[in-house]
Amino acid sequence: MSNLVCFPFGAGHGQEGLCLELRMGPRRIVLDCGLRDLAALESARDFGTDSSANRIATADLLFCSHAHSDHARGVWEFSQQFPQVPIYGSEVTAQLLPLNWLGEDVPPHLCQALPWQTPISLADDLTVQIWPAGHLPGAACALFTYHAPQRPYTVFFTGDFFMSNSRLVDGLPLEALRGLKPDVLIIEGSSGSARHPHRRQQENLLASTLHSLVQQGRSVLLPTPTLGIGQELVMLLRSHYQFTGQDITVWVDETVAAGCDLYLELMPAFPSSVQNFARHQPLFWDERILPRVRRLGIDGHPQGDSSCAPCIVIAHREVDLSDYCLTSAQPWTVLLPDSFATAIADTVLGTSSTDAGATLGWLQTLAAELESERVQLDTYQLTTHSDRVGTTQLIHNLRPQHVAFVHGKPTHLADLAGLEELQTRYQLHLPSAGKEVEFPIGDRFIQPAAPDPVFEGEITQVDDSVLLLLPEDLTTDPRWTALADTGLVQARWQGNDLVIKGLTQRDLLRTVTGGDAPWQPPSCQTCRYQREGRCHGDDSPLYGLQVSPDGVCPAFEARPPRPERDDEATA
Repeated sequence: MSNLVCFPFGAGHGQEGLCLELRMGPRRIVLDCGLRDLAALESARDFGTDSSANRIATADLLFCSHAHSDHARGVWEFSQQFPQVPIYGSEVTAQLLPLNWLGEDVPPHLCQALPWQTPISLADDLTVQIWPAGHLPGAACALFTYHAPQRPYTVFFTGDFFMSNSRLVDGLPLEALRGLKPDVLIIEGSSGSARHPHRRQQENLLASTLHSLVQQGRSVLLPTPTLGIGQELVMLLRSHYQFTGQDITVWVDETVAAGCDLYLELMPAFPSSVQNFARHQPLFWDERILPRVRRLGIDGHPQGDSSCAPCIVIAHREVDLSDYCLTSAQPWTVLLPDSFATAIADTVLGTSSTDAGATLGWLQTLAAELESERVQLDTYQLTTHSDRVGTTQLIHNLRPQHVAFVHGKPTHLADLAGLEELQTRYQLHLPSAGKEVEFPIGDRFIQPAAPDPVFEGEITQVDDSVLLLLPEDLTTDPRWTALADTGLVQARWQGNDLVIKGLTQRDLLRTVTGGDAPWQPPSCQTCRYQREGRCHGDDSPLYGLQVSPDGVCPAFEARPPRPERDDEATA
């Protein structure tokens, strides 16, 4: 029997949330508990005749990766049913967890805090070490090590992770994880094989959309979860240049405001840029510096504003938000995150059962307003999960033997598992709820060679050209010298991907000497676009100008050989 086994009570494919049981030799670890109903722990059966509940009761611990409901909503009920099982998470997660049960008498020490990047012994033969995962304040990825007599076995669990920095959270520290070489990597794949624009680009586009709607006289309603996006949106509106000094009121409902208040108590855990901002002005609640941020109910209500000016409302998505649109004479735009709008569409089509159902109910009450376009629906993108590039980058840097994809649509996870760059290097798994997955570990597994690093950049259209910006790190590679030899590149489409290739001196010579024509040095004199001493190449910076015979430009193309005339051929 394998020393490493995973049994998903919920694989994070939809409404079920994420809850996994990991067995490392005799040790049993529960990873997250996003189940709505812990009956799944009672009904599942495996590992012989013992019930799941009996196995969970003897588990060594429950590790909660972060405080989002799809990972943590069942933690409190779990602690009530299995009080003898300790619950661990980061210090910030331990403090944010009670927001999942607002109004309930949650014990203050529900979750025990683990320090960052420090191996902690949980038993004589079991240790854990956690790192920040990005995505949400306190979100953690964890390395579990079981010290068996023959060798140590390691499993790395990402929870939800994000490689890029957001307004309130620094991204996952990839450098600290490079080369861990775990036996098994359990990784989330929410974004599948999709590619996302740069995070700052998403923020700028969203800010422009919000600013444009307000300028058109439309109020904006932003449904959000309790934690994460809501606080990010408030911070974006407080700090983005398009809103600085703007006479706009941002209203925040009591549920999202509770998350904001708790964030203020955790200030030392936030990035230095956020702490510096807070030293000069309030992070969230402010009447003095525009835009003003107010609490719904405590500081008033949008309909109580005598100016009737457009406003922005950030409110919890699972309550009825239709009254804001129905009781106001102003036109409204309801902005939904792309992922949540897709979930609503899947619910309408009956292809999915997700948290979108609650939101769908109050949106249906706005049918007449939507038809008249007094209320409009639109979407925005503000990702907090890594895309294909970030996911594969993490996998290649960790270099595991087995990779198990969880948390996402099954089709998205299958897209990731279908990537050739992963299939040729790793043993891939797609766990589903109620089905055990074994990870056989070879005694002498040879780790695959580390793939070439991937460099992320930005591409921008400038007037009649395109500007490609890449990080300076790639210049440290010895291959950079060859690529930068001429300063010229060649671009071509390969399916939906644009492939960029550097042109070396040899490539240029090959271009110039194509065919059997004798070689001539590149110059305006030998260029096909030079006629009567002037340049006629549309792509040339010399277009329309009189050129020197020995000049040359990047648009150079050799003049084709002059065809032979019949009388010359027979001479």
